[in-house]
Amino acid sequence: MTEPVPEEKLIRNVSDTALWAAVYRAEENERPDALFRDPLAKRLAGDRGARIEKEMKFRGNPKWPWIARTVAVDQTITEEIAAGTDMVINLAAGLDARPYRMNLPATLTWVEIDLPGIIEYKEEILANEKPVCGLERIKLNLADESERRLVLAELGQKAKKALIVCEGLLIYLNRDEVAGLASDLASVPAFNHWILDMVSPALMQMMVKQLGTHLEAAGSPMKFGPEEGPEFFVPYGWKPVRVQSMLHVAARLRRLPLGLRLFALLPDRFPPKGKRPWGGACLMARV
Repeated sequence: MTEPVPEEKLIRNVSDTALWAAVYRAEENERPDALFRDPLAKRLAGDRGARIEKEMKFRGNPKWPWIARTVAVDQTITEEIAAGTDMVINLAAGLDARPYRMNLPATLTWVEIDLPGIIEYKEEILANEKPVCGLERIKLNLADESERRLVLAELGQKAKKALIVCEGLLIYLNRDEVAGLASDLASVPAFNHWILDMVSPALMQMMVKQLGTHLEAAGSPMKFGPEEGPEFFVPYGWKPVRVQSMLHVAARLRRLPLGLRLFALLPDRFPPKGKRPWGGACLMARV
């Protein structure tokens, strides 16, 4: 008797979430009122990304926070480059296509760091595409602390004023891992600013209820939602200089679902002890 072939997991590992995010960027690209254009997103997402987006079960409209975060990070990157940033380092870059789609100076150096598998997939898909600025990709498991410190130190020697970008990574780390990464970044003098996204404990609990089964099966449970909010990073060398909730960003962009618009009247700050659902993008400065 032939053994049945086990059904493949919907999300095999944390890198598959990059396929999912690319689907939302592809859908935005096709809108007549698109807030950004990403013509490479559909190719990067592929059939598997479309399947993940289709089969994941959500309540309400799940797309608006992803779009709001992308716009907020785009705008912050643009502002930081105008202020003199000469290198952008994207940690756990996934399938981000900013070096191809944004209006960036040719003199800028953009560095993508991620696991070998996702970088190799990306390089294959984008083999015939040309970035608008200098682009370097580094295959690295960021959990390898010694190798991480070596790579960050080498990059710090090449930059005068670097910006760190970190989307969709911290939530999969525990407090000690986030603290270690923050300390390592703060130890490099050329690393002036850091864009990161984070959620409150209340929002993380909601996300775990909706997505946790798939992510835990992939060995990538969600862990980081500190009740201190952005202030968590202060002891590790970073202070928040701008904190934007995705709720308020989406409201300004007119992308917030009708049922949530009253909540946009609440103050745009991290709620006390994170007891209210909150997700946002933070610009941090090295202390």
